[in-house]
Amino acid sequence: MSKILVTGANGQLGSELRVLSKDTSFEWVFTDWQELDLCDLNNLAAAISKINPQIIINCAAHTAVDKAESEYELSDVLNHKAVAVMAQWSSANHCKLIHISTDYVFDGNSAVALTEEAPTAPINVYGVTKLAGEKACRQHNPDAIIIRTSWVYSSFGNNFVKTMSRLMQERDSLNVVNDQIGSPTYAADLAQAILTIINHPKWQSGIYHFSNEGEISWYEFAKAIQEIGRFDCAVSGIPSSAYPTAAKRPAYSLLDKTKIKQLYDVAVPNYKESLQKCMELLKDSE
Repeated sequence: MSKILVTGANGQLGSELRVLSKDTSFEWVFTDWQELDLCDLNNLAAAISKINPQIIINCAAHTAVDKAESEYELSDVLNHKAVAVMAQWSSANHCKLIHISTDYVFDGNSAVALTEEAPTAPINVYGVTKLAGEKACRQHNPDAIIIRTSWVYSSFGNNFVKTMSRLMQERDSLNVVNDQIGSPTYAADLAQAILTIINHPKWQSGIYHFSNEGEISWYEFAKAIQEIGRFDCAVSGIPSSAYPTAAKRPAYSLLDKTKIKQLYDVAVPNYKESLQKCMELLKDSE
């Protein structure tokens, strides 16, 4: 029976994997920084050796995009240097590695859905350190799988869906950015995709893209949340320039999912279908 190590286990994706793990025959080890300190680079390999997994799913990252602008070193350790250690360890110990990356490795200047071969050119610290992590992962373990995802939300953790749902109940009106285009990812769908890959008879290394189907702005995402939640709140679209943030965001980062669908037969639900599921879970848990 394979032992699977999940890092960042208390995050959105880690939490969804924990839910799915109950119906599998694998032995799962879920770790967050308390159990496995990725910042302790000198002892990280030894700590992984103690667990001795056959598969590592690295969900851990410094994902606070605006904070990352002033926390370069912490971002670089979590998003890049710790990944290098995991890649080296997994390569030396014949361990499969799935590393989660982001649409923020792109500059946002494309007008068509981004394939895995599209040129990368990150425009913020988060994207820069995540791209460095991808490169370290491929350099030290060419057999690894990297999955880039975007706009992740879940019934766990803090995210756009939860924030919007709360604000729409508290306020009469909301302004949401309407000139950043992409597609949301329900973390439960991504967790299922990862499980599909692990259970697939053929391990096919490389970079893959995964997000839900649909091409929308954050404003349209908010409108969908309003519609499903039946919230009585006026939602207006505004340009990014009217909502300045510490980190620049890509204006366009829609991911092309053709590769993961073809090579792994992964099902990719439409964003509205998945949003409905998540919001029903949130309603039930109130």
